Amino acid sequence: MNRKSVSRVAVPLLLCVSAFGETPQRGDEKQAVLRGLKIDAATITTVERDAKGTRTIVKVVVSPAKGSNINVEVWLPEADKWNARFLGLGNGGAAGHIDPGGLDGASADGFAVATTDMGTAPNPDSGIGNPEVWKDFGFRATHLMTVVGKQIVKAHYGKAPELSYFSGGSTGGQQALQEAQRYPEDYDGIAAAVAAHCRTPLHAYFLWNEQILRKCPFTKEQDASVMAAANEFMASREIPAAAGKFVSDPRCTAQDIEAVIALALKKDATLTGEHATALRKLFDGPRHAVTGERIFNGIPLGSSIEASHGHLYLFNWVFGKDKKLEDINFGADIDTYTAKLAPYLNAENPDLSAFEKRGGKLIMTLGTADSVVPYHASIDYYERVINHFGGLEKVQSFFRFYVVPGLSHGGGPGINQLPSLLDAVKTWRETGTAPFALQGRHGENGKPSWEMPIYPYPTKTGWNAFTSTFQPVDGPRGGVERIAERFLPPAAE
Repeated sequence: MNRKSVSRVAVPLLLCVSAFGETPQRGDEKQAVLRGLKIDAATITTVERDAKGTRTIVKVVVSPAKGSNINVEVWLPEADKWNARFLGLGNGGAAGHIDPGGLDGASADGFAVATTDMGTAPNPDSGIGNPEVWKDFGFRATHLMTVVGKQIVKAHYGKAPELSYFSGGSTGGQQALQEAQRYPEDYDGIAAAVAAHCRTPLHAYFLWNEQILRKCPFTKEQDASVMAAANEFMASREIPAAAGKFVSDPRCTAQDIEAVIALALKKDATLTGEHATALRKLFDGPRHAVTGERIFNGIPLGSSIEASHGHLYLFNWVFGKDKKLEDINFGADIDTYTAKLAPYLNAENPDLSAFEKRGGKLIMTLGTADSVVPYHASIDYYERVINHFGGLEKVQSFFRFYVVPGLSHGGGPGINQLPSLLDAVKTWRETGTAPFALQGRHGENGKPSWEMPIYPYPTKTGWNAFTSTFQPVDGPRGGVERIAERFLPPAAE
């Protein structure tokens, strides 16, 4: 599935900065310069100081094409507090808004920081029948945010940032991998947490689950029973910290799935034969109704059924709001949906050569108890990157991937606290010290209850019973069914 590198978007975004060159400005003069900047296809709408008077906030609207309306914010700490680094922050879900919290924290840490609403404001309906929004959400808004953000940084401080980083999770992870694949010159280091990079197959999984669960719903108690059955059945394969509590490696066979379903029905008398049939479909995942080809994998054992559906706005983008979700089929309809959105939204190109050659560093994570962004696609993507580069050692020299035991999309029964991935990737890029074990924690009510090292894939966390300590052990490679190639078409502009 190797693909040719994708060329960058040809959108003119030239800032008129020659009036002040490299000479730093001060106070009101700096703000006046920023207000006066002329940006092709964009408008600076606001330049203001924050309430504390410690940062300058710049708001920009970028419109590279008719039907595109991208909001960007850039927060600039005082010159003596700036760490000479630029930071791009990812968004979440369908985006459509800008979260000031991340901007506030990052700028307080010394970064000149930018983020974008990804062009989907005021809500996801902005994408209905609008390919320009599809492009913005898929890749374009993040790149243009970066271009504009760096130009504003140079205008404000009189010099360009020395190094640039990107940090995002979920949808922000999609943004992160799009940047590494499409625009390798944008960032020196990238942190991609629980990355929703396999976007259109992922939302096909959401629809598959939605249609099943509308016909055969599960109560919260039944959902908990199914998760408990998975934890119990898989316990014999776990180290003591995980056994019976969560599934640290949900890769399994069809026989394992049948055993979990049987155990769940035995433990919970409210689960019926209809529930068993639904669980087989949910754990298997969507396949093409005509060809039987794999579209996406199923709900991971030990993760929440309830969290695995919804997020269906992409189907409105293609079919409009009048088409009922239950009427969308996994034959011709899924083909139409894939053809329209996948070339823009998916970040699946394993050729990261340009990013690697410029010295870029990338860290990616996923959680084994995550049914919102399941583990399968990220394991498969990493394996395809390994195949492209000809070996694991080469890939780990610039790209490390961590499978986090028991982490769900918003916490989880296992590891639910990790050290800063941004700090790890920044240290790696600037000192050459690659991360090895990340010290994960499980905490409740703000307090950590236990800790566990997490090693880069495929290494797993083992247990030495003689010393009562964790240790790295060789783990299996792959082990997930690959999505059919036609559901991961080459990227397009």
